[in-house]
Amino acid sequence: MSSSGGKILVIRGGAIGDFILTLPAIAALRNQFPGAHLEVLGYPHIVQLAVAGGLVDRVQSIEARALAGFFARGGALEPDLADYFSQFDLMVSYLYDPDGIFRTNVSHCSRAQFIAGPHRPDERVPLHAAKVYLKPLERVAIFDADPVPRLALDSQPATVDRVALHPGSGAEKKNWPEHKWAELVQHVLDGTSLSLILTGGEAEGERLQRLAAALPPARVSVAQSLPLPELARKLQPCAAFIGHDTGISHLSAALGLPGLVLWGETAEEIWRPPQKNVVIVKDRRGLKTLSVSQVLLELTALLNRNAET
Repeated sequence: MSSSGGKILVIRGGAIGDFILTLPAIAALRNQFPGAHLEVLGYPHIVQLAVAGGLVDRVQSIEARALAGFFARGGALEPDLADYFSQFDLMVSYLYDPDGIFRTNVSHCSRAQFIAGPHRPDERVPLHAAKVYLKPLERVAIFDADPVPRLALDSQPATVDRVALHPGSGAEKKNWPEHKWAELVQHVLDGTSLSLILTGGEAEGERLQRLAAALPPARVSVAQSLPLPELARKLQPCAAFIGHDTGISHLSAALGLPGLVLWGETAEEIWRPPQKNVVIVKDRRGLKTLSVSQVLLELTALLNRNAET
């Protein structure tokens, strides 16, 4: 495939963080084949971030019921989807397909070069996820690509004196206790002139409302269940971000925000945001015992470093 044309499809399921950590691979394809049409087949509410960041030309929903036949051995292949796959010259798939059923079915309707990537890293190998997702692209002569996820939106607003907080996650074991979040928020409001924005989705809904209930609305706002590009635009001008091991922490890091990630038991060398201005804050006894004072110290240091640059 030449750099001046052709059509490339990246197929990516998974959660927000999985997709953000695949952005370096998408960016590498864009850089290697600047004249190609680049498309992502995935969950629309997630992969639209790549359109907002100018990395891809179009997204297509992986949730289409008609796609089910492609995951069945000898399945009936929906003609419109077969025609869709036939358009591409190169496909890079990060789907879980251990028996190669999807790949085989796609080969029945497309002559595209098909590169199968891992849907998740092997945690027995201490290699960061973003580098794991880049490795399959060596087959199209992409070596030493930037492994740091970067998402640049159209506008670059000036930084404001606001800190974004994402006080939840999809797994309770990844969450710092709610009463410590409440204490942290009160310290920030009492000790600084910063305003705060509390972010979250359905999983954090009640937690956000409880945290915000007693706080001054002039200083604290809530951004709940926003479309991801809209959330990204609200995060982008913030001075800093504090969150857990979640996709939104990866999103804020990709936007370039200095951040603190309150870390639990996940393999840090594989899953942490790799950006240099993101600090992992942890306690050797576990996330639940991480103190508010330690987080405040790290936040102060982070903001001071940011002010000096």
